[in-house]
Amino acid sequence: MNIIEIGNQHYILATSSFADDRTAVLKHGESFGVFDQLGDIHQIGQKSQGLYHEGTRFLSKLAFTMENKRPLLLSSNTSENNEMHAVDLTNPDFSDKSGEMVLRGMIHVLRNKFLLEEVAYEKISFLNFANFSLDFNVELQFEADYDDIFEVRGSYRDKKGECTKPKSKANEILMGYTGLDKISRTTRITFDPPPQHVLGNIIQHNIKLAPKETFDLYVSIAFEVNHKKPQVLSYKHAVKERNNYNASVKKDSAEIFTSNEQFNDWISRSKADMITMVTQTEHGAYPYAGIPWYSTPFGRDGIITAYESLWVEPLIAKGVLKYLAATQATKNDDFTDAEPGKILHEKRGGEMAELGEIPFKQYYGTIDATPLFVCLAGAYFERTGDEETIREIWPNIENAISWIDKYGDIDGDGFVEYATKSSKGLINQGWKDSFDAVFHENGKMAKGPIALCEVQAYVYDAKIQAATMAREFGFSDKASKWTREAEELKEKFNRTFWSESKNTYVLALDGKKKACNVVTSNAGHCLFSGIATKEKAKKVAKSIISESMFSGWGVRTLATEEACYNPMSYHNGSIWPHDNAMIAYGLSRYGLQREVSILLTGMFDTSIHEADQRLPELFCGFKRRKGHGPTAYPVACSPQAWAVGSVYLLLQAALGLNIDARKCEITLHKPVLPPYLNEITIRNLRVDADNIVVLQIRKVNGNLHATLLNGAPKVKVKILNEMPKDKNVEPHQFINIHS
Repeated sequence: MNIIEIGNQHYILATSSFADDRTAVLKHGESFGVFDQLGDIHQIGQKSQGLYHEGTRFLSKLAFTMENKRPLLLSSNTSENNEMHAVDLTNPDFSDKSGEMVLRGMIHVLRNKFLLEEVAYEKISFLNFANFSLDFNVELQFEADYDDIFEVRGSYRDKKGECTKPKSKANEILMGYTGLDKISRTTRITFDPPPQHVLGNIIQHNIKLAPKETFDLYVSIAFEVNHKKPQVLSYKHAVKERNNYNASVKKDSAEIFTSNEQFNDWISRSKADMITMVTQTEHGAYPYAGIPWYSTPFGRDGIITAYESLWVEPLIAKGVLKYLAATQATKNDDFTDAEPGKILHEKRGGEMAELGEIPFKQYYGTIDATPLFVCLAGAYFERTGDEETIREIWPNIENAISWIDKYGDIDGDGFVEYATKSSKGLINQGWKDSFDAVFHENGKMAKGPIALCEVQAYVYDAKIQAATMAREFGFSDKASKWTREAEELKEKFNRTFWSESKNTYVLALDGKKKACNVVTSNAGHCLFSGIATKEKAKKVAKSIISESMFSGWGVRTLATEEACYNPMSYHNGSIWPHDNAMIAYGLSRYGLQREVSILLTGMFDTSIHEADQRLPELFCGFKRRKGHGPTAYPVACSPQAWAVGSVYLLLQAALGLNIDARKCEITLHKPVLPPYLNEITIRNLRVDADNIVVLQIRKVNGNLHATLLNGAPKVKVKILNEMPKDKNVEPHQFINIHS
């Protein structure tokens, strides 16, 4: 795999896929690991295996052998809650020290491994099932290349820092690196019990086992930056701490149970993956984007993930809002595409970011994260009534709106556009940020500044949400101004971005205001924000579920008849779960529940065919074939946060679910359940600071009934089957009930 720059796009060149590597993934905090199925680390295929910390690979090889041979794989599984990866192995055929033939299957080897903050822990257990004593050698070999994550992705560097020669003593191996950034990085590997031999980066154990006897070897691998030593616990203590962490994170989120066991498995996998992806920062919980390439804070990804999971776990949204407020740009910096009030695109650790070889140490090249930040703030305020947090970040909300008005509209035409200023930044800065994602009907790439359709939709919702919050806080002048600007934008948008020939919203306007008249999934995001008129929303919905857009598994990013369609591309014909979830939510706002059910069913069917029912970042957009599952995309991240969160938003869309803490009210607008779901019970669902309910929704004689199973007299539950008729109702009130 290599990485090249096409324009300014950092593009991953794939020579193999993750499916080839058959990897297992663990993550905790700022650390993650990618292992092969035997629990080792080898640079094959994508060459992405390793133990990583803060954007650097601290271990690039881990090879375990028995009598100089790799053991035989029995099974390899990660626990349901993602805490522990377990590998069952057995011995290969070999002759022991006495010359006795040890046939395969006589020794059971169990490897248990997990991560806790800056340390990887492993327990290797050996159990002798032979009816005679055994005497054999095992070996562990370690290497550390200290590659930056962008080097692993394929970036070439003219110069690197210096690796130190491995140092060893009785129970420890030290490997280190001093980067060009003058930061030292050290991998400290310790063993219990101490091995008989330590030879540089190799340890050797001689193991003697009587029949049915067990031997346990404990290994810890700690990641040290600038000689700061993390606390290394005993294996048992570390297991307890890891379990306690998961339990503490779980306690505040809702639990969802349905009448369909496969659907329950999808939800359970998503919840476990969400816990894995969320990292506790100084500002609160933040869902890191994806493993392996994006295990770091991303603005857009974090906001959308928080939005998807808002109704089940609002604390994620709180952490995202506070983190992005704290990192909001305060000055102009062309290299990082920063402008005052702009919200972060991504924040990276690692040597290349530290040296400025890439602009991503704290990079702002995103056109949509800033309005989406305001959208999330408004949705969070409605969901929780948390006035304290919103008042705390209110200056950031105002700064974001100011950025939209001052910097977002580059040419003063009333629409928000992007054009990178960074010499190494991203050319395209919407969620479809690959180099070839924005083009005209004839396939020619569009030249900027680019005004994307969904960005105008996000800006519309941002001003509606900002107006709602301003009105609540007594800022009536600002509320009136932002409401007026939103309505003016809505009118102009529907006049300018609508394509009569395609019966949907165009993808974008180029720098000459020429429409990119192609059918894309971006149009569905215009329903998500509420900027679409009712009549146009119905036409977009028809386009979304047409054969050219809906593959049978999900909505493609690009229609099959368009010039640049390629089902194996990153953004021009592939299928993204989060994209489908956002479109489904948009459809539900216009009462288009039949289409919502189609999208929900497609993603549910996809989950059944995926390993562990884990939806990947994306998959290929080939038409569904009877008896076959969806086709994998070669370098998709898995897990990825906004793919993980898609099940929650899809379910919310189907139920037309809205929770308003200030009214202490749960609303279901035109709720539907597909044929394979007859009942849903949601436990530990917090409505406001004082009320936690158990909500059950079930089919009775073809109708849906909602019931609170616990005593919560202050909580109101309403089912609405029609859209409000009052034309004077303001747009944000329509949003509240998903009309």
